Amino acid sequence: MAQSLDLEEQEQLDQLKHFWNRYGNAITWGLILVFGAMAAWNGWQYWQRKQASGAAMLYDEIERAVSDKDAERVERALADMKDKFARTTYAHQGALLAARGLTASGKGDAAKAALVWTAEQSGDEGLQTIARLRLAALAMDASAPEEALKWLQAPTVPEFAGLVADRLGDVYLAQGKKAEARAEFEKAYQLLEAGTEYRQLVEVKLNALGVDPKAAAPAVVTK
Repeated sequence: MAQSLDLEEQEQLDQLKHFWNRYGNAITWGLILVFGAMAAWNGWQYWQRKQASGAAMLYDEIERAVSDKDAERVERALADMKDKFARTTYAHQGALLAARGLTASGKGDAAKAALVWTAEQSGDEGLQTIARLRLAALAMDASAPEEALKWLQAPTVPEFAGLVADRLGDVYLAQGKKAEARAEFEKAYQLLEAGTEYRQLVEVKLNALGVDPKAAAPAVVTK
């Protein structure tokens, strides 16, 4: 009986050896790939958390520097942010904040550079659009409507379409193109939320062009 069991165990062992000789390498490499992928994913998650934490600290530094109206600190913090955490959302949000502070400090060129970087490098279409809107505003302040038009003609997300249309109306009006300006203001009026101060401002612009948007606007159904 014992000998019979020994023979059965030996047969199973031989089958296991045969199986391993045939599939062992594939199994081993499969396990290496699985555990390697898990290790890589965990490492990536750790790196992402570390990046976000470092970027958040620098964003806070930019915010404090802007509040203190310290343009040099703003520029240093933004440079560090772009150097170390350029791929994070914090970096592009920080650039927008820095641009506002730099503009207030009279550093228009530095502000423009920060906005251009966000407009061209950010992976967030919303942040890109905000940067382009502010670039257009800087261009209008510099009496350069052609440059403002360049920034506003880029594709935009629907949420900002009303703001872009309003700014386009300003640009066309500055160029003396009243018909184009009217069309953009009317578009902005339709896209902007009813009752907001911004929409009322667009209405004032249309009134100045001899247009009553309320008479032409379709009725808005509310629940």
